[in-house]
Amino acid sequence: MPSPSIAWIDHQYDRENGDRYATHVRALQTVFSDYWGDISPVGFACTAWRLATLPYLDPGYVRFHRRVISVACEPSPWDGSLTAHVQLVSPPPEPLAKTHVWGQDRGWQGWPAVLGQFLAPSPEEVSRFPYVRPLLLVDAPLPLADLPPAPEEPGPELAELAIRAVSVLVRELNELFGPMLAQLEQH
Repeated sequence: MPSPSIAWIDHQYDRENGDRYATHVRALQTVFSDYWGDISPVGFACTAWRLATLPYLDPGYVRFHRRVISVACEPSPWDGSLTAHVQLVSPPPEPLAKTHVWGQDRGWQGWPAVLGQFLAPSPEEVSRFPYVRPLLLVDAPLPLADLPPAPEEPGPELAELAIRAVSVLVRELNELFGPMLAQLEQH
């Protein structure tokens, strides 16, 4: 059975709304200015990623699996490589899941889910019940090999290069996190 996808590009919504992401990139081309002609593709790719996701584009050009709270792609402060920072909804850790003695019958709740989507509890809900919402925080390097080069300057190829960078990041994230999501979905 194939692993689930952590992320995917919503091509249909984008096309139905006038190539929304490409228009967004062209309108905000100045946010790429620090990366024109950069020898490394990382800064350009990370900026393209930010513009493809919430809150910069709503709904995002990139959509996420129901367990994904956030995915950020950033240059590593250590060596400039590409690092993904991912927050995933997790089941409770084994010591808490084995027994509920720790809860002392206080009505502890887990992640609220509406139509299968994990959500944060509302302030009203938190005023009535205690919540334990486990998160899995993952920091991982992503390969650079297929990322497009940063353009030398703003130009007609900017949107196409940004789309390519986002597509590569989606593919790499799915390859890295798909097996982890499959395991989490079993619980």
